[in-house]
Amino acid sequence: MNENWPTTVAEAVAEQSRIRALVRPAAPADGRTEPATVAGVDVAYDDERGRLVAAVVVLDAETLAVRDQATAAGPITFPYLPGLLAFRELPPVLRALERLTVRPDVLVCDGYGIAHPNRCGLASHLGVLTGTPSLGVAKTPFAFSYQEPDAPRGSWTPLVDAGRDGAEQVGRALRTRDGVRPVFVSVGHLVDIAEACALTLRLTPSFRLPETTRHADHVCRTELRRLRG
Repeated sequence: MNENWPTTVAEAVAEQSRIRALVRPAAPADGRTEPATVAGVDVAYDDERGRLVAAVVVLDAETLAVRDQATAAGPITFPYLPGLLAFRELPPVLRALERLTVRPDVLVCDGYGIAHPNRCGLASHLGVLTGTPSLGVAKTPFAFSYQEPDAPRGSWTPLVDAGRDGAEQVGRALRTRDGVRPVFVSVGHLVDIAEACALTLRLTPSFRLPETTRHADHVCRTELRRLRG
């Protein structure tokens, strides 16, 4: 990270506004080829020691085999504040990305993109800062509402922010396994919601959560245990 990375709430809010203005919640107009690699991003915390570990795991987009992985650990340098979680997690995530030898075509975050009170969650931040298409696949709907999708895999309903300016769709509640509770997909940057959901289904052949998330979660937790000794 550069020396101008926000250290105060005012700086973080200003940077978040700047990033939000750069988010492009749609695929490029000229299209692109299918991704060859997809990376999962996750972070694990050691609150007792005030440290965290980020992991990025790159999978082959077709076979879902692991192609590369990297971790980065460091101190927690920003307080826990709702809506500003990205400012805690991005420094180690970006360091882990720099350590990869295989560049991912798409980033899948265990969290949110534009399904965020300020329409700029970790996936959107990461997509803009790296110039890489990104999306968020979250385990919970955060502060937003949805109706239960139909039971079959692939069913979805809108994830809605019923704010002061009227209801706004910020993502989808997507069923990745028959009859299992949905995940919550939102655009990060340079993808549209249909593309994000299609990729999420490709990444969930056997479990509710994407293989990208499952691998990244395992790697960062394993590294955190190693550092704890």
